Amino acid sequence: MTTRVAILISGLGSNMVALLDAMADAAFPAVPALVISNRADAAGLEKAQAVGVATQVIPHRGKTKPQFERELDEALRAANVGLICLAGFMRVLSADFVSAWPGKILNIHPSLLPAFRGLHVHEQALEAGVKVSGCTVHWVTAELDGGPIIGQGVVPVRDADNPATLAARVQRAEHIVYPAALARALGKEPETLETSDFLFVV
Repeated sequence: MTTRVAILISGLGSNMVALLDAMADAAFPAVPALVISNRADAAGLEKAQAVGVATQVIPHRGKTKPQFERELDEALRAANVGLICLAGFMRVLSADFVSAWPGKILNIHPSLLPAFRGLHVHEQALEAGVKVSGCTVHWVTAELDGGPIIGQGVVPVRDADNPATLAARVQRAEHIVYPAALARALGKEPETLETSDFLFVV
């Protein structure tokens, strides 16, 4: 049975678009059920609506974390969602919420976890002097950026890089890695993906 996927965003939704593009293929093992944003001004909402995907805004401001997550949980269950993809969703989910969706939440993080968790990861990578960086798709657990890894995209770090140029290179990898890792999470093994800029590692 095809899995119904919800995508949670807070902004532009570039990874959301990559996931929606992949799910537009009838052979892909998932379909988009709902896009949810905690911000009404998230540009990704219009992008989802433009391709006919249902959207919903659930603001977090003015609510306690339990109140916000209760509304989020209700919306996901009402849409009969089987898997949740976090795609630039700028809210940390509580352990209670994660435990209510065990093994059903994916996230993409712009570093090669377990290195450089949290925020400002490109600054961290450059300060550390690493020669490669990338992105990681992982299962979400109560530990921040600590769940089991599904796949990673590796990109070179160049001598002239700054946080913006490195972020742009990593993001290009994200847009290919996330759909491939989602397929893998649903039991459809992707082929190893290679380009001049990155390698998808499984």
